[in-house]
Amino acid sequence: MTALPGLGTPRTASPELLRSVFRRHAAGVAVITAPGSRPAGFTATSLTSVAADPPLLSFGVGTGSSSWPAVSEAEHIGVHILGEHQQELAATFARSGADRFGPATSWHTGPEGVPLLDGVLAWMVCKVVARVPAGDHCLVLAQPVVGDPAGPGRPLLYHQGRFHALRD
Repeated sequence: MTALPGLGTPRTASPELLRSVFRRHAAGVAVITAPGSRPAGFTATSLTSVAADPPLLSFGVGTGSSSWPAVSEAEHIGVHILGEHQQELAATFARSGADRFGPATSWHTGPEGVPLLDGVLAWMVCKVVARVPAGDHCLVLAQPVVGDPAGPGRPLLYHQGRFHALRD
């Protein structure tokens, strides 16, 4: 392909192109949790506000992930917005094979039996309203039921494959 003025040389669409472009996109960091015989959870940067009325949010989850079985069956899930002081927590929930709800993670059982993480900037318990297949992922739509937006601190961000603090 020919270089475009001021834009560089385009590449053909591929999984690597998508990953490369989105590494340039700064995203907030959330942890999604689901109840079950063993609680499940994962770090997500795909959290999106979808609608205000009724309130809806979405996130993507890999159908091959260890959290998918619990998320696929859960009627309610937990959404946690992480603070810049929670890089280790984000890394734990992103790491395959990690003991995500082990002694290093401070959490409790919240409404609807959803595992809630302590010390986050904000959290919500949401009712799952739809699961939409999307390639090797599933897009989950959920409606908030209860939550708290008042945790102290500043948000944790993810950019270029690393966690970052927000700067003024």
